[in-house]
Amino acid sequence: MSNRYRRMAPIQTPCGQSRREFLWETGAGFTGLALVDLLSRDGFFQRLRADEVQKIRGLLAPRKPHFAPRATRCVFLFMNGGPSQVDTFDPKPMLERHHDTKYTGGIEVGSNGRPIGYLMKSPFPFQQHGESGLPISSLYPHLSRHADDLCVIRSMQTDTAAHASGCIQMNTGKVSIGSPSLGSWVTYGLGTDNQQLPGYVVMIDPRGGPIGSASNWSSGYAPAAYQGTHFRAGASPVLNLQNPADVTPQGQRRSLDLLNSLNQEHYALRKNESELAARIESYELAFRMQSAARTVVDLSRESKQTHQRYGLDNPRTEDFARKCLITKRLLERGVRFIQLYSGGGHIEDTWDGHTNCISNHELHAGETDQPMAALMQDMKDIGLWDETLFVWGGEFGRTPTSEGVGKPGRDHDWHGFSMWLAGGGVKGGQAIGATDELGFAAVERPVHVRDLHATILHLMGLDHEELSYFYQGLDQRLTGPAEAQVIHEVLA
Repeated sequence: MSNRYRRMAPIQTPCGQSRREFLWETGAGFTGLALVDLLSRDGFFQRLRADEVQKIRGLLAPRKPHFAPRATRCVFLFMNGGPSQVDTFDPKPMLERHHDTKYTGGIEVGSNGRPIGYLMKSPFPFQQHGESGLPISSLYPHLSRHADDLCVIRSMQTDTAAHASGCIQMNTGKVSIGSPSLGSWVTYGLGTDNQQLPGYVVMIDPRGGPIGSASNWSSGYAPAAYQGTHFRAGASPVLNLQNPADVTPQGQRRSLDLLNSLNQEHYALRKNESELAARIESYELAFRMQSAARTVVDLSRESKQTHQRYGLDNPRTEDFARKCLITKRLLERGVRFIQLYSGGGHIEDTWDGHTNCISNHELHAGETDQPMAALMQDMKDIGLWDETLFVWGGEFGRTPTSEGVGKPGRDHDWHGFSMWLAGGGVKGGQAIGATDELGFAAVERPVHVRDLHATILHLMGLDHEELSYFYQGLDQRLTGPAEAQVIHEVLA
């Protein structure tokens, strides 16, 4: 053999290593970050849970929780705009004493340079309800009948005073867009039991959606199959369910089979494009939904007494009553996560009571109180109460001060506000944590949004530290890298 083909001895570098060793160790060090970035963009590092399913239908298949769940379904009643804690679930007698006096404390209040007025007592008297004696304001005459079921957290905190980032954080755990929402994490972790309906449904207010729009129910960097499905307001929540007169179910099935075979050939060369996979499955889901969804949204099947109990016969409560009654029907059919929005658009069309917090809260509480209470009662009557977790709240609360002298508006307060949980696995009839004597900030058992998320996941049988999605070289979690604690006082 010629000398030119002989294996040459490794060339030593000044550092005493062979060139091959030097390149290997360098590539595995800092300069390897560029390779990680390139591979991440190509989806090389993306992985699912242990089953490593590849097909989109596998993404939606039911999965075992990490441990025995206390609830199998979740309803998030999102009060968009920020309801006032001192006017709903956190009574403050000291506000009565110091009403119309100027606030001189050191807590940062106000947003966007809005004027800080006088301390303002709640115009809605509180009463103790149920055997627990839980205080609830007069805004909720129907909900107060469920006082012994409510676990009120009075010491909630977020990191932002802005609506857009506040809604995004309450929904995704982050203050910026691009992360999966709570409903997406639940669907990712547990799948869905009903393959004829979406696992995650969102219904917004007819006056508009939250600031941030679909980012609040997006699946972010996770597969698009886990994003929320938007059911529209009004009598036809799902559009285009009915086939044209000349299209038979058999003909539609043949067309979908052909389309699916072509799409699968296309997808075989693009395995890392989750949106493409989700789009392919969406055709099949839409086909299955045509009959299932029509049945769910057809409220004429419900009795007149049911319509009256929810408030469908009242223009004020009709929209939220429709959403709650559809929610009941979705829960009966095994839909995993449902989010209902009260308030849409901006300022007075939401719970954002800058101008007049009194009339604002009378309006929005009046729209939602009766339907929420009817839905909760139905869950008890049909035997799904112990399986269904209810969460109520907004992106933050409101200040105990008015906006200017003699003006009944309240500004944003993210230092200490109220939310409540009820239903599956929740110890009701109690209040956890406390704000200061005026209601500005949490001073006892502060609860961050990530703690709330960890608790919701725990109630659904998911460990917030184990539920992760590998993205950009990291095991991403809903609760993020910061420490999060399950609120054990909530658990029954």
